Amino acid sequence: MDINFNKNEDHNKLLISELNRKLAKIKLGGGTKGIEKQHAKGKMTARERIDYLLDRNAKNIEIASLAGEDMYPEHGGCPSGGVVVKIGYIKGKQCIVVANDATVKAGAWFPITGKKNLRAQEIAIDNKLPIIYLVDSAGVYLPIQDEIFPDKEHFGRIFRNNAIMSSLGITQIAAVMGSCVAGGAYLPIMSDEALIVDKTGSIFLAGSYLVKAAIGETIDNETLGGATTHCEISGVTDYKAKDDKDALDTIKNLIDKIGDYDKAGFNRIVSVKPKDNPEEIYGIIPKSRADQYDMYEIIKRLVDNSEYDEYKAGYGQTIITAYARIDGWAVGIVANQRQIVKTKGAKTKPSEMQFGGVIYNDSADKATRFIANCNQKKIPLLFLQDVTGFMVGSKSEHSGIIKDGAKMVNAVSNSVVPKFTVIIGNSYGAGNYAMCGKAYDPRLIVSWPSAELAVMSGNSAAKVLLQIEKASLEKQGEKFTKEKEEALYNKIKARYDNQVSPYYAAARIWTDAIIDPLDTRKWISMGIEAANHAPISKPFNLGILQV
Repeated sequence: MDINFNKNEDHNKLLISELNRKLAKIKLGGGTKGIEKQHAKGKMTARERIDYLLDRNAKNIEIASLAGEDMYPEHGGCPSGGVVVKIGYIKGKQCIVVANDATVKAGAWFPITGKKNLRAQEIAIDNKLPIIYLVDSAGVYLPIQDEIFPDKEHFGRIFRNNAIMSSLGITQIAAVMGSCVAGGAYLPIMSDEALIVDKTGSIFLAGSYLVKAAIGETIDNETLGGATTHCEISGVTDYKAKDDKDALDTIKNLIDKIGDYDKAGFNRIVSVKPKDNPEEIYGIIPKSRADQYDMYEIIKRLVDNSEYDEYKAGYGQTIITAYARIDGWAVGIVANQRQIVKTKGAKTKPSEMQFGGVIYNDSADKATRFIANCNQKKIPLLFLQDVTGFMVGSKSEHSGIIKDGAKMVNAVSNSVVPKFTVIIGNSYGAGNYAMCGKAYDPRLIVSWPSAELAVMSGNSAAKVLLQIEKASLEKQGEKFTKEKEEALYNKIKARYDNQVSPYYAAARIWTDAIIDPLDTRKWISMGIEAANHAPISKPFNLGILQV
């Protein structure tokens, strides 16, 4: 290994360490005092509930653990969006579990909480996965209710999705393990079956104080909406549990009796580990986003036995298209190639140069045809992103780059097989779209710590913004020295660099997670297994294209 490999390895392992530190802090939710308070009430924390519910020693993945990171500082923050979401196994059946974290503002809903809950429901709907709600929430966080209550993708959409899932036959089970108030009271009752924990669970549209204020009635919360009331008088809930563990054991028994699911029929054989060591990925990914590396070397460390069958290997070489397997599952890989190898002795004009990570006409054409092939063969698609965008300039424009790019976007948009996206490096501009960014409905989208998401790089954006700001200030008569220009550039770049960070994207759920590259195979495998619950119900059709 050369010195650059070692430098890259050190850099990327430091990024993983930073990620693990952040995740360790996030797992404390609202902090140790909040956890102690939860335990004092005889309640488990959200994470303890999920860990008890899921099969021990079985794989699981956490969705949007970084949601809310560095958001809402004026409100004390909202670690993990105040809700924990995991895909795992209950009695061997793959499920998605959503648990309010009562250590974070009593489980109140911030805007990002709503977005995360909707993402969990979207995953359940797309993959027809059973979904379990572990409810312990004070309802909408009132100081910013205008950002969570009235719009289409706000709080009310949760209950609309409950109804849609019910009509689709997707199993929904809710356990009320703490507060369940106001509009939130509809969630468990719109599920197929509802449990409530005695003495700690409560359900009501308005609590005792509001009832007293509204109609003058004096009543305590337990009598108003506790377990005995709803299991024996109102009939709102179906099962009374003596404590958290009893409720979770009941859920396990209910899931255990669910019948088998119809399968999409994606191809899977016995899994084989990559022949090339996956840990070498740390040394391959360059420290600088501007440096090249060979995407083939990444692919070989992700796929079974490090084997793949490349489609159109010699054509459109800035995108790699190949069939392979990940954990036994057949996949079609669409990956940006950052390394362009020149022929020895060849003299290339600047207008003829190929730039790594850029999508050219031939690359877009190849990717479009490959995506169509995968849809024809019912093979899930895996996009490995490290893209700076489509090629610009007169040669590309005259060759119809917009038309070829539109064809690729069309193929990605209309694809009926499940899509999965891993952002390895750059994810800039329209390249993000063509390579199946969040707007194009990947079943799961994750990034490595080396990723950047933005319209363009921080360096490029800073130069553009600097020129605009400089021109504006000069119009006002302000003179610029070299030092002043450099200071302004650095200020703009620092602000922009914060926004291109993978943490900025993960906090807003533009991605489902930032993951260690070594966990990529697990995420893709569990994602395809989830997708296999949902048979494909419509044909692949590109619609009208300008050819």
